[in-house]
Amino acid sequence: MAKKMKKTNKSQLELFYERPIEKDRNYDLGGKSFYFFDFDDNVATLATTIVIFHKATGQEVHMSSSDFALHHREIGISGKFSDFYIDFNDENGSFRNFRDQNLQILDKVKGKKQRFIQDIQEALLKQDFDWKAPSWNCFFHAAHNQRPISVITARGHEPETIKKGIDLLVKDGHLSKSPNYLSIYPVSNPKIKESLSGGDMNASVADLKRGAIRESVEMAIQKYGYSDHHRFGMSDDDAHNVELITEEMKTLKQDYPQMSFFVIQTFKDSFTKTEVLQHRTRDIITKKESKADQLHLFL
Repeated sequence: MAKKMKKTNKSQLELFYERPIEKDRNYDLGGKSFYFFDFDDNVATLATTIVIFHKATGQEVHMSSSDFALHHREIGISGKFSDFYIDFNDENGSFRNFRDQNLQILDKVKGKKQRFIQDIQEALLKQDFDWKAPSWNCFFHAAHNQRPISVITARGHEPETIKKGIDLLVKDGHLSKSPNYLSIYPVSNPKIKESLSGGDMNASVADLKRGAIRESVEMAIQKYGYSDHHRFGMSDDDAHNVELITEEMKTLKQDYPQMSFFVIQTFKDSFTKTEVLQHRTRDIITKKESKADQLHLFL
């Protein structure tokens, strides 16, 4: 028998709806703040697993996304995962749970959903602190105040699947409003990957995210107009992704020297903010503060 969705506290919902709308920091100067988010382990921690395979036996080992981020460079090379490999087949391989599957009509009649939707539903059965990740409060703030948001994730679902999953967070009362999407880039989606990489299907997730950031900034300028006072921030928990994200922000700062660019690397109990200046970066490190304390990083 399927578990029932837990009910959200009504007083919590009322508090959300009564929360005032805050203006952008540079509103009076004609600037907007744009929020870019990695999703897994940054906005939400989901139970989606990555599968690696034993080279000799084919034995499957399921890893959490956070464990994979920590060990993926060792797989097949060294350490306890030296005898395993990553299979890049979208249907049956290591990342099959991070891709949309071809659901037949009968599957849909039976109520089967894409894995991202299932994992959001499972998360909502847990206590908030079990699944709300370090950038959750920033994500809520951006959605509530209708700041333009880009979701830039390593997942390979269709963008509409990502939207439907986030819609559940609204329906269950954890978000007061649906986000004001600027863009959604599940960068491992074959079509999106081909577009971002120029046809190089071996491009890394970090390189693809770098391209998605560039396109999202240009999309923001096209949609909302140019302003010297625009502010862009990208939040991610993967160190390698953050490294290349920072490099792209440096390039963007050269192209748009008057705008502000920030990179936030999140950890379980802390985060690092880096402001990208024209000829250098400036780090501000905040350790073991509550998630609410991260809000000022984007504002």
